[in-house]
Amino acid sequence: MATSPPPYSPYPQHPPQPSYPPDPAGHGLRHPRWWQRRWVRYGALSTLLALSGLVILALVREQTGTEGFLVGLGLAVLPVPLLVGAFRWLDRVQPGPWRNVLFAFAWGACAAALIAIVANSFATRWIATATADPSSADTLGATVIAPVVEESAKAAAVLLVFLFRRRDFTGIVDGVVIAGVTATGFAFTENILYLGTAFGTDQLTGDSGIASVTAATFFVRIVLSPFAHPLFTVLTGIGFGIAALSGERQRARRVLVPAAGLLLAMSMHAFWNGSSTFGQYGFFAVYGMFMVPAFGLLTWLAVWTRQRELRTVREELPAYVYAGWLGAAEPFVLGSMRARQMAREYAAYHFGKAAGRAVAEYEGYATALALLRRRGQRGRAGADFVARERELLTELWSRRELVRPALEYAARTAAPGGWPGYGGQAPSAYGGPGWYGAAVPYPAHNPYRS
Repeated sequence: MATSPPPYSPYPQHPPQPSYPPDPAGHGLRHPRWWQRRWVRYGALSTLLALSGLVILALVREQTGTEGFLVGLGLAVLPVPLLVGAFRWLDRVQPGPWRNVLFAFAWGACAAALIAIVANSFATRWIATATADPSSADTLGATVIAPVVEESAKAAAVLLVFLFRRRDFTGIVDGVVIAGVTATGFAFTENILYLGTAFGTDQLTGDSGIASVTAATFFVRIVLSPFAHPLFTVLTGIGFGIAALSGERQRARRVLVPAAGLLLAMSMHAFWNGSSTFGQYGFFAVYGMFMVPAFGLLTWLAVWTRQRELRTVREELPAYVYAGWLGAAEPFVLGSMRARQMAREYAAYHFGKAAGRAVAEYEGYATALALLRRRGQRGRAGADFVARERELLTELWSRRELVRPALEYAARTAAPGGWPGYGGQAPSAYGGPGWYGAAVPYPAHNPYRS
């Protein structure tokens, strides 16, 4: 086994060149100005979210009362772990950092909710004053104003991650996760308001139990449609995900596709909000004939995209096996969710939780490397392709000793009869049959094999 990193693997025939001209004076890069420093940006963003949270907390508590706020909070939090867990499950192939998830949830629950409650109230009051028809103003506000304002506010979080966390935003799954978690945070705050208000109404009327407004609101918003807001905003996330897969020169596509996703999100949101105006059973008709099929279709799309990422891992990583960076079985272990889980569990059980985390990090870096190479192969990598590839390879190499036993175990256990289409036996991950110096089990078509 080599103790030092092998030479870097073959790059695409025409690696992308930097888009900026060299410094003619030979000077180094200038130091960032104070507002460009990371701690300044983090501090400003944290302060913004904290202030938004305090303001929205005060507004919701003012409308619901303290007791109603606490009841709404207790009920609204119930679907949050399930929804966030579902989005993190989709992101298991290449998990994004938790800081992005926390930012997305905080933006949805605080900043987006504050923008929505202020803008919706202002617009509805202005329409009611201008038309002298409060009932029409409420309908117009719910079906037109609210979808535009709320989806735009939630889309801002996706845009910020897309612009400032570009390395973590590499495809459709990342867009789905960030958009879905943002919408989950927004729905959490909105549910506190609706459930708290419903509880206050029941306190005035004396209703309780199943016949209460609180129970009806809980059934509709928490049981029937906890996925409504995530479903709308995921369309925006898919648009940004497609833009992330586009080349830097495809500027029109990188702008128009996210805009189209946002428009679809607004349209679906408006259709859902307007379902109550479609007659006595309009809500249930829209729910059963439109929302549930749309939810199923988008779920299938997200799962299919995840499987495509695993296939990309199996197809792209053999190039690094040939170059000596990875063991022969690694593309197949890392391209199987079952084998990846086996490796993590083995490392955590035998070597401690730190080893399990190291294997999980190794899997994430390897997936990012495969997706980066696929973009480079299609001419869609950025100017930092070479630097990013070397960075990922360095991260993998620094963890190789710790993760080796776990990957070896997963290679033997996940496919004891051999990897389909790659010879009769499961190759050893490090040395022995299948090692790259002997007989590497390449697929039938490998464009990088010389």
